[in-house]
Amino acid sequence: MNIRGSRIGRAVAGVFAAMMLMAAAGCGTSNAATQTEPQQQEQTGPIEVVASINQWGSLAEQIGGDDVSVTSILSSTGVDAHDFEPKTSDVAKLSKATIVVANGAGYDTWATKNVGKDAVIVSAAQTVGAMEGDNPHLWFSKDARNGMAQELVNAFSKALPGKKKDFTKRYKEWQEQEKTVEEKMKEFSSANADATYAATEAVAYYLMSDMGFEDKTPKGYAASAAAEGEAAPADLQEFQKLLESRDVDLLVNNTQEASDATNMITGTAERSDVPIVDVSEQMPSDAASLTDWIGDLVDSVAGHFATDCSDASSDSSDAKTGDGTNDVASCPATTDDSGSSSDGSADGSTDGSSDDESTESTPSNAGQTDPGK
Repeated sequence: MNIRGSRIGRAVAGVFAAMMLMAAAGCGTSNAATQTEPQQQEQTGPIEVVASINQWGSLAEQIGGDDVSVTSILSSTGVDAHDFEPKTSDVAKLSKATIVVANGAGYDTWATKNVGKDAVIVSAAQTVGAMEGDNPHLWFSKDARNGMAQELVNAFSKALPGKKKDFTKRYKEWQEQEKTVEEKMKEFSSANADATYAATEAVAYYLMSDMGFEDKTPKGYAASAAAEGEAAPADLQEFQKLLESRDVDLLVNNTQEASDATNMITGTAERSDVPIVDVSEQMPSDAASLTDWIGDLVDSVAGHFATDCSDASSDSSDAKTGDGTNDVASCPATTDDSGSSSDGSADGSTDGSSDDESTESTPSNAGQTDPGK
């Protein structure tokens, strides 16, 4: 009995020990599984950003710096943005982007249709409340630029929280640059309260509005251009008459929307001595940034209103012509050391025309603008 009891006791102890080992093994397996479960990692590398157009792509680079990798799909001034169709490679880039920067308002619908399911879209149109049918050239609007810069800071900071301070710092630096451009606009508007223009296409509408210009483009022509249709002969004639009578201070020409009609209009402007400001839709390749490009355009426009005959290229002069209006063209011709004037005639020549007649025959560049208002 004692021998048997001892054997049974040992058997029971063995079974118990085995059960404890199995339980311990089970607990070990459970802990191991918990410890090796994948943990979601915060993004540490540059954010993959794809912009539909280089105007907004440039702004994304200014705000993002080295913490973003930006690809702009449409970046050539030689391409008509309104007829652009993305390539397969473009669609692939959009689908893999973490953040897609779009313009909206019907300008780049192809971009928002091809984003990945987890991508964040930053849209200029949504930022300012623009809809399809509105003027889509939003990058020329100071309100849109300011709104987009803030939205980009927010989107980048959510994607890369550890870099929020860097994004905010770059944003403040950008604000200072933008402020400088906007101050130029205010100065021009204050000095040229009655400035007017007409345009072959409303590409720079927001820019000209921010500078205080009145748009005098014939309505019939403007409507056909907005609809990308052919202008009626009567509308073209009205436009030509406007330029020939010099009822506008300058003509804005969209270099990416050339046609027989626009060639006719720019030709009329040249013959009528109406200054022409060429503007592209996409940012030129030689522009350092969106801010610099807008600033250069403001300087270009303002330069046509310079009035100091000692420096006709200056945009800060307060000089006026005899009738109180800006008139760079009426400045007398300069003479060089040989005694010849800048127009090729000899100084003091007696070819039958007086200096006064020469001055009167040169139309004013801005006959309706009074910088003193």
